[in-house]
Amino acid sequence: MIVIVAIIVAVGAIVFALMQRRSARLRQRFGPEYDRAVRETGNRYRAEAQLERLENRMKKVDIRSLQPEERARYRDKWTAIQARFVDDPNLALQQADEIVRDVMGTCGYPLTGFEDQAAQLSVDHPRVVEHYREGRAVAVKQTRHEASTEEVRRGLIHYRTLFDELVGVPVHTRATAGVNRA
Repeated sequence: MIVIVAIIVAVGAIVFALMQRRSARLRQRFGPEYDRAVRETGNRYRAEAQLERLENRMKKVDIRSLQPEERARYRDKWTAIQARFVDDPNLALQQADEIVRDVMGTCGYPLTGFEDQAAQLSVDHPRVVEHYREGRAVAVKQTRHEASTEEVRRGLIHYRTLFDELVGVPVHTRATAGVNRA
């Protein structure tokens, strides 16, 4: 009987250690997105399962870095969008949203619904995907004519943060996939 109890305790300790390691890996990998997933699902285990499914799904998607000429073209377009802000901030924000989606498509991200796009971005860019959400929230508010010029300016800054991440630096090796995306 003591041996059986010892085996059950040992198996329980191993399972607990594996679950802790899984949580730590996902927390490290997704950063603020991990906490967001836990808040949204209301359950750490459901959130972790959701993040792992997302990781596995994105392993099958061929994400690539921009070529130097693509990077230069997008930077020129962004410079024009920023200059346009002075005369037409609403148009500049709309174009910022469009160029971010265009860059994502060029890099290989599936262009699906917004929430799915944000989730996909979180796999490779977990520390800036919240900027995508914030910029998009302002863009949606702006389409209803409810955003102030200051809010539009902040929305453009959020888009700029994501844009710089997508265009500025080659996508690094995915830690979980082991595939060089650069």
